[in-house]
Amino acid sequence: MTDIAIIGKGPAGWSCAITARMRGLSATVIAPQNDSGWLRTAERIDNYPGLPEVSGSQLLDTFRNQALALGAEERAGLVRQVMPMGGHFMLLVENDVLEAGTVVLAMGAARPTLLPGEEEQLGKGVSYCATCDGMFYRGKRIAVLSTSAQGVEESQFLATLVGEMDYYQMKPHAADGLPEAVKQVAEKPVSIGRDDAGLTLVTDQATHHYDGIFIFRTAMPLGMLLGELETKGSFIPVDREMKTNIPGVFAAGDCTGKPLQIAKAVGEGNIAAISAAAFLSKHG
Repeated sequence: MTDIAIIGKGPAGWSCAITARMRGLSATVIAPQNDSGWLRTAERIDNYPGLPEVSGSQLLDTFRNQALALGAEERAGLVRQVMPMGGHFMLLVENDVLEAGTVVLAMGAARPTLLPGEEEQLGKGVSYCATCDGMFYRGKRIAVLSTSAQGVEESQFLATLVGEMDYYQMKPHAADGLPEAVKQVAEKPVSIGRDDAGLTLVTDQATHHYDGIFIFRTAMPLGMLLGELETKGSFIPVDREMKTNIPGVFAAGDCTGKPLQIAKAVGEGNIAAISAAAFLSKHG
């Protein structure tokens, strides 16, 4: 159990963790291991007060080191789902479950581009979680679509359940660890749909039928992450206290909208932690 689960390890996330620890709250910062974001690759930052001509990597490391030195925890993994439990939250992090008193969304402005038809077939054959849904496809034929080597790891588990599996790379990555029985298909997924014969995956070369399609990316669609969350385009509306429409869930940084600036993200992360502390104090 952590007081604040922070999804995202950019400036907003680390700022939130620092303020949370200064308030005596436990804070866990969660993001995929290789989720570096745009700031990590920036060669020079000139507009962050007090740290001129610093690289994005140096700035992030400074934020991270300060938060960890204060006692914040860092956890590698993709948060697949956030589930309100009437007083606290359960987070599905990869294949594990984390319990939190509050949640701060700080995952930046990037959103995964869904395949046409993907959202319509979600829960009707399309899944983002092997542990959650793999058992429903025991002995059946599935496809795995992945943007990274994470799909290889998930396929190793799925291969113990399903009867037949095809593996598609949505972005190039090493796939050396795939079980021998898994077929790597060198075609580009274009869309997902359904016809009289069942679930379809249309590629740039053909149409394939499957019982299920598992998709693994480094980010989750907001609708899948937290179903009741109000969004406006690709951003999350918040008030001055960084509150979302869900009690106990706050948002900070680029995911709340423009301007997409480091100073704004740091300030919003600070406010989100203060608001989360007030929420925990009020609701126990």
